[in-house]
Amino acid sequence: MLSFFKGYKTFAIVFAIISVIIIILIYNTLNVYQPLPIYQPTMVSTDLVDSTIQYQKKYHKIADFALVNQNGKTITQKDYKNKIYVADFFFTTCQSICPIMTKNMANIQKATMKYDDVMLLSHTVTPDIDTVEQLKRYAVIKGVNDAKWNLVTGDKKEIYKLARKSYLAVKDDGNGGPYDMIHTENFMLIDKKRQIRGFYDGTNPDDIHRLLADIEILRQEPNS
Repeated sequence: MLSFFKGYKTFAIVFAIISVIIIILIYNTLNVYQPLPIYQPTMVSTDLVDSTIQYQKKYHKIADFALVNQNGKTITQKDYKNKIYVADFFFTTCQSICPIMTKNMANIQKATMKYDDVMLLSHTVTPDIDTVEQLKRYAVIKGVNDAKWNLVTGDKKEIYKLARKSYLAVKDDGNGGPYDMIHTENFMLIDKKRQIRGFYDGTNPDDIHRLLADIEILRQEPNS
């Protein structure tokens, strides 16, 4: 009888060790790094993609730009070199979705303050109204950190071209003419290679949580 219990004890120990190994293997399998997709125009709804690039399957990147921020500084791709950033389109006098979007951008700013390689970029879609002075007033009210978050204005046609042909963010509501107006709740996550890695509803708390999680994933990406 004693030998039976000794044998059972040995079996139990071996079984426990094997069980732990299996659990570890399953855990590691479920937690394998999964890279974020690299969005190309063909992967996005045609409503949001300019007809000239709808069939582009690779090599899509955010185009060069030169816009002016809330401090009167010209902002270009150089300011976002080797940065992950969240981009959106808004206007300061908007009373519908923009206040919610700006609040969520502020939450993203707060959540990523510890990361020097994460920034934010908000483009006004009414640059004739949103002057540098107006953007500065808005930035102060909304708690914008100038080192982290640029609110930019500039040539309306350039901004609209960026929205349609670079960020794939908005439906075709003109090309930036005097009476054209674009409006979107989309947030775009851009990697250090100027590629789109995610789209999110900037008014949806669940999407904001997903965006923050995706930033963490992107920061772990090799060569990021």
